[in-house]
Amino acid sequence: MSRPRFALPTLVASAAALTLVACGGDDEPAAAAPMPATATTAATAPVATTAAAARPRGITVTTRRSRFGRVLFSGSGRVFYLFTKEQSSRAQCYGACAKAWPPVLTKGEPRAGGAARQSLIGTTKRRDGSRQVTYAGKPMYYYVGDGTGQILCHNVIEFGGTWLVVKPNGQAA
Repeated sequence: MSRPRFALPTLVASAAALTLVACGGDDEPAAAAPMPATATTAATAPVATTAAAARPRGITVTTRRSRFGRVLFSGSGRVFYLFTKEQSSRAQCYGACAKAWPPVLTKGEPRAGGAARQSLIGTTKRRDGSRQVTYAGKPMYYYVGDGTGQILCHNVIEFGGTWLVVKPNGQAA
């Protein structure tokens, strides 16, 4: 039985593509990919009865134990990163950077869970008008390749700064 001739080149090309995706990218600007929308229908949409109920709930900033100690995660289990290039709450990660490191966005007021401190949670407005979660005055990001509970790219240098997971006191782990 003989193997098809295209199997090895295809395998090599696939491995190269995966290598570029893992904590990688280039510094060339590109349009940021839109975040997937959650569909609701009239049958499933909640009905607001008070002003407080009409406001959307914000993302939960919580903590989990990791090999870097206790660090910040979303309520859905994705780890948060800070970008050392950013010295204020003003986001500098756009284009290809935001494609690899999507901002943690919220529509409502973010809230603390676990060992996260509500006093350190805030938001900053991005160029497109969306609201990005900040912690201790720094914009928060996900890494596109991380799954639930994963930390794949701590201490990675990319896009002009270092990406680090965040401890509950707001410092890098």
